[in-house]
Amino acid sequence: MTDPILIVGAGQAGLKAAETLRQKGYDGDLVLFGDEAFLPYQRPPLSKAYLKGEMDEERLFLRPDAYFETASVELRTRTSVAAVDPAARSIGLSDGTRLAYSALLLATGTRARRIPLEGAGLDGVFSLRTMADVAAIRDALAVAENVVILGGGYIGMEFAAVAAGLAKSVTVIEARRRVMERSVAPEISTYFQTLHRAHGVTLRLEQKVERLTGETSVTGVALCDGTQVPADLVLMAVGAVPVTELAQSAGLAVGNGITVDAHARTSAPEIYAAGDCTEFPSARYGRSIRLESVQNAIDQAKVAAGSMLGETQAYDPVPWFWSDQYDAKLQIAGLSSGYDRTELEGDYDAGRFALKYFLGDRLLAVDTVNAPRDHMLARKALARTHPDGAQTPENGDREAAA
Repeated sequence: MTDPILIVGAGQAGLKAAETLRQKGYDGDLVLFGDEAFLPYQRPPLSKAYLKGEMDEERLFLRPDAYFETASVELRTRTSVAAVDPAARSIGLSDGTRLAYSALLLATGTRARRIPLEGAGLDGVFSLRTMADVAAIRDALAVAENVVILGGGYIGMEFAAVAAGLAKSVTVIEARRRVMERSVAPEISTYFQTLHRAHGVTLRLEQKVERLTGETSVTGVALCDGTQVPADLVLMAVGAVPVTELAQSAGLAVGNGITVDAHARTSAPEIYAAGDCTEFPSARYGRSIRLESVQNAIDQAKVAAGSMLGETQAYDPVPWFWSDQYDAKLQIAGLSSGYDRTELEGDYDAGRFALKYFLGDRLLAVDTVNAPRDHMLARKALARTHPDGAQTPENGDREAAA
């Protein structure tokens, strides 16, 4: 009997790989491991609709429980994989059990970044990554008055919008000059800073935190300039790091994520990786990249599943992302790093516009606010253009529809 295909990580990438294997006709044993107690679920709504109570648990799940029996996918929740042995083609579970595999997919995702900050272990200090995190945050948010968010990235600003909507006193502390600075141009940052301030959010930019104060529960945030910000709930929203420990301990190549080729293959035979945890080569951008997005999790998982079955499709996507803050939907197509100019189209003051990023005459990326049609057109345009400017309509149509 052929050994099963094992998938470590029951998130968006892991589940999509399992689904794709079945859709492509794989009828062997298939086991999906997740260390959480829940069915595979969407993560983006955690800081948006699910946190606000606008989405219930059933809608958060990617598939109902019945799917796994129908598709003959063995889902093992509350199960931690402790080791991978590439030479023996086996994994070891935390309870000591060893299982052989014919192929293995690592879809281990990311974890919330923690910073060595005095007071980080106090009650009332949270990260937002899992359903369990949201449950704890909801309880604290119900009674909190002063909410402080460390980090002005997407998660931090989305959480600020939710807390402000609950009439909390909200302060965002960001070490950089503007919010979302790493990923958007000043025009986008300015728009969202104005929007948040209009909803009563205090933004403390170019500020560093010295420590969190309190005895058992957090009571405040001490800044390096001597300012004391009252807080009874602190969200640490300082980014995420790829979960690579299994790959590293198994001797796989790891850079800014688990290193894979364009076919989602790692440095070890019959071990693949997909999703937020991977770093992969992009001919489109001329470098290795790591993406944290639903698009990447889904599309790279499809490629990984195909590779397990002998297909040779290369993965080189046009990335896209989104963020919901109040009634503003920010959608991003492409990667803007290296741009030298921008062009604004639409009505900036009315909150319906597109911002295009260029390097010379080459379009790199497009950010849109409340302009979904412009976003879709941008994805198509970017997909049709290779780095050298050549037009590839076949690839463009396929990728834009993905």
